[in-house]
Order: sequence, then C-alpha cells, then structure tokens
Amino acid sequence: MPPMTLRSTRRTFLKTSALTGAAVGLGTIASPWPAKLFAADPLQILILGGTGQTGPHLVEALQAAGHTVTLCNRGNRSKDLFPDLECIVGDRDPEKTDGLDALQAAIDSGRRWDIGIDIWPHIPKVVEKTATMLQGSVGHFMYVSSISVYVDNSVPKADETAEVGQAADADETEFNWGLFGPFKAECENRVRRLYPDNHTIFRPGLIVGPRDFSFRGGYWPFRVRKGGEVLAPGDGQTPIQLIDGRDLTAFQVRCMEKRTGGTFDVSGPEPKHKLTMAAYLEECRKVTGSDATFTWANSAFLEEHEVSAWMNMPCWLPAEGEYAAFGLRSCAKAVGAGLTFRPYSETIKDTLAWMDELPAERLEGMTQRAGLPAEKEAEVLQAWHEAKG
Repeated sequence: MPPMTLRSTRRTFLKTSALTGAAVGLGTIASPWPAKLFAADPLQILILGGTGQTGPHLVEALQAAGHTVTLCNRGNRSKDLFPDLECIVGDRDPEKTDGLDALQAAIDSGRRWDIGIDIWPHIPKVVEKTATMLQGSVGHFMYVSSISVYVDNSVPKADETAEVGQAADADETEFNWGLFGPFKAECENRVRRLYPDNHTIFRPGLIVGPRDFSFRGGYWPFRVRKGGEVLAPGDGQTPIQLIDGRDLTAFQVRCMEKRTGGTFDVSGPEPKHKLTMAAYLEECRKVTGSDATFTWANSAFLEEHEVSAWMNMPCWLPAEGEYAAFGLRSCAKAVGAGLTFRPYSETIKDTLAWMDELPAERLEGMTQRAGLPAEKEAEVLQAWHEAKG
C-alpha cells in the first residue's frame, strides 16, 4: 500500500471506513459461541451477505441461539463457510438483470422471515431494491450502516441525533469513496421510508477481532508481539474507539430477539470509560508478553515522514480539528439496549490466534493492507531519534 500523508488521510477517512466490514476471503472463527446466548423463541432470519468480516460471527451466534438462518449472496464463499446452510444465490449488482431472480422466486413461493438484515452495501439503490422486494416477506428489517455518516466528529459525546451527510441524488451520482458516508446515510433513509415502524439501523465504528482482514485491528497486536521499539502515534493520550465484531453481532442478535427498533451507534467504550492509544498498546504488550517499547511521535512529524493516521497508524486519528472528538462518540443508547463489551485482552488474544491459523500467503497479503512495513518503521524511528539529537 503506498503511504498516505496525514492530511490526505483526513480528507479520505470516509474511504477507509468503507473497508471496515468489507473483509474478503475465508478464515475460521476464533472463539466458539456459548450454547445459548439469549432466551427467545426460534426465529427465521434472512441475512443479505453473511460471508465477510462479521457475517459469519452473526450466523454462528444465531445458530447457537437456536434460530434458523438463510443466506442470500453470490454464493462464492457460503459453501466453504457454512456447507449445511441454505443459501439463495443472487447478485445485487444493478447491472445483473437476473441477479435476484432466485430471491424473487423464493418470495413468490411464499417464503417469509421474521428478520431480514442487510450486512454492508453502501449504494442506496442496491439497498432499496432488495428492501423493497422483501416488503411483506420480512417482519423486521435491519441495516448495517457506519459512523461515517456523521458530518462532524468534533463534539464530545455526540450521539445518534448528530447531523449526517446527504446524498438524495445518489442514484444519479457516480460513487467515489469520499461519498461513502453520505451514501450510507441515504441507504438508511430508504430503509426508514420502506420500514417506518419496523427497522433497526446499526452504525458501527472500527470493527476489530477475528476475521478483520483489513488488518487495521490486527496491526497493533501483531506488531507489539514482535517486540522491540515500536513507532506509536501522538502522545498516547488520544482516545480511540473500536468494537469487536462478535460484540456487534451479539448486539444484533439481542435486537432481533427483542424486536428492538431504532438507530444505534455501536462502538466502544463509552466516553466515561475512554480507551487511550497508550492503554490499548499496553494491553497488547501485556497480552503478548513481549518486550516492546513505544516511541511516541507527534502528528506533524508523522505527516512530514508520510506516515498516515488511520491506515499506517491504525485505530488513531489526531484529536484535533474536525476529528477532535472522534474517539469520544456516545454509544449509550446501544449500551442501554443491551450492547456489552468483552475485555480488550480477549479480542487481542483471539485476533492473534486467528491470524496464526491463516495460510502464510494469506497472512502476508493481509499485513500489507495497513500499518507500517518494518523497513519504513525503522527509517522513521531513526529520523525521530536524529531529530531529537
């Protein structure tokens, strides 16, 4: 991945957020689900997608809770991940005229589901088309959006009532990653219009844990475990927020079982229990038992040496300007509705265990998606020490 400057990262942050849940490829799920998560009558669940970063966690959680799951996706990975699970094969690309024929046939035959959940698409007409098809065939519709919908990240403890981007003309606008947030917001609008009284919208932050093929959640545990001098961003006091994909999907299951509607920011921790960058790296060191030491470099120096926030220094954005409170968004509403968080130590441990099971070529390719190559890190550390004399 070519390096990005800090300035360009701020401008294109919405682009990187788009990859939060767009994991590609196969992998095992690190931790088994308990035999029963929540007490509820069995549900019929339709998952649109389900083979990326969080979909398999959701399937596992639903099955562990005794619910019946049907997938609807292109079928590329469903047989490998869930060979015994029903999959309605279809392509949601609007250019594929027969892409959803199988789903339409299932609907026409009288198939009904208690819940339909759309995992990740960001093109409004794609979301709208499927949601429209399913009217009358699902009792409640859920959509996974993103905190990238917000236009302002400078206000501490901002919640779901904060202003979001607008893209009412999305159908006539060519998509680019700078429009990711507004397009996701427009997807939300269309879901609310089609399901005014029976919708739930989830706005996750950075999703980490097993199956995070973006490597943004895995870089720090992976790098810290190697030990030695680690280049770290800022002064360590910047608050950060992230969510284990399994905690996100456990919350989704809870909302399904309780028929919880509304819009929820799903990240953590809550601002009153804020997590700093230094505390997170210390937890990585504690879990891995490494001899890592941290050299903290300010944002100006990192920018000068073409080390970007968020992608080269994952999880982190300087707490200044338009992102002054990016790591302090309130998720109190979701916590009140049942969102819980596992210890960060568990996420770190399970992430490393999952990565250790990946084929070598797969792991090597993944580690090039975020973080710093060892040579670049060594170069920047040397420059830092020379500058400090």
